[in-house]
Amino acid sequence: MIKAEETKVVVGADMEWGLMPNHWHLYHREIVNAAQADELGVRVSSVLWEKIGVGGAVLPHYHDVAEIIHITAGEVKLLRDGTWTLYKAGDTFHVPAGVVHSVACAGDSPSEQISVFLPVEADAPKNAYFNTHLVEDVYTDKLGS
Repeated sequence: MIKAEETKVVVGADMEWGLMPNHWHLYHREIVNAAQADELGVRVSSVLWEKIGVGGAVLPHYHDVAEIIHITAGEVKLLRDGTWTLYKAGDTFHVPAGVVHSVACAGDSPSEQISVFLPVEADAPKNAYFNTHLVEDVYTDKLGS
């Protein structure tokens, strides 16, 4: 059920970094939680903005959901198929449900990432690219020329 009727803004400066238990120097801000996703009418378990301090790591683990990890700052090592490989800001990892993985800060400054946790459903409908509908009179009235 979609309940949202207006655009909501979550200001980054108003969000506190919370220490994630059972990992090394891992902090997060929850950008979208399950209740907010329900309000929007989308299937998302959580969307996190994460920061891994120097020497820190998301320890090896797996989920019952798929995870997309997009590195936004710094350098990281990704544990994939039992091997550690270096990556940097701009790289994205697609981690299926049930797959063991880990991300560790590999540089001399903290790394940051956006992690999107998506439910896995055997009979999920096929995904499609979204449609965009321009509303030109709103744009020109509000922004001017």
